[in-house]
Amino acid sequence: MIQEPTPIATPPSALPDILPVLPLSGVLLLPRGRLPLNIFEPRYISLVEDALGQGRLIGIIQPSTPEDKTPVPPLYQVGCAGRITSFNETDDGRFLINLYGVCRFSVLDELPLHRGYRRVKPDWQKYIADVGPLEEAPFDRTRLLGILRHYFKANGIGADWNAVQNTTGEMLISSLAMICPLEPSEKQALVEAPDLPSRAKLLTTLLEMACLPQQDPDSAKH
Repeated sequence: MIQEPTPIATPPSALPDILPVLPLSGVLLLPRGRLPLNIFEPRYISLVEDALGQGRLIGIIQPSTPEDKTPVPPLYQVGCAGRITSFNETDDGRFLINLYGVCRFSVLDELPLHRGYRRVKPDWQKYIADVGPLEEAPFDRTRLLGILRHYFKANGIGADWNAVQNTTGEMLISSLAMICPLEPSEKQALVEAPDLPSRAKLLTTLLEMACLPQQDPDSAKH
């Protein structure tokens, strides 16, 4: 279920002033997390082609209104940049890429479309600690794993519990935040959480809420 990544160092000086972004509702990337993507739209194929020659960084960010189906929906103000660590080009022209989470960013401004894809001016400063050394922080692991068993069972998700038990705190939290089928707004709250303990506490609360018995609306009528 959880693969521990080999840390990839990215100095702050390597963070760009202009960042191509891939808007994906319900998709989350966190620092030091890994995200596989199947790229097939022509504009995003162009994005990957350009990123491969310009530092390999792509911003993953959610549309703030998932129901908006216009070509350029509004975006949340915080996303996470990922580095392309591997890619394959298929016979039908798609890209299969793997991203490694580098650093979160705030959107300062959005630039005009380039070859059909979106670009922003990112502000890295608030989240610059993301590129620093990993510092494990305490959180209630017992409480999290307890509710996680109920959540996985309710959602039909299998897990290697030995692997879960032995996973480092940050990797456990990041992997769960990325794979659990949470609402887009909940995913956004997780990416904006300031630190690991805050993210762990929020994730635990979200899973506990998801496991509460759902009340039949008709049963509340008198």
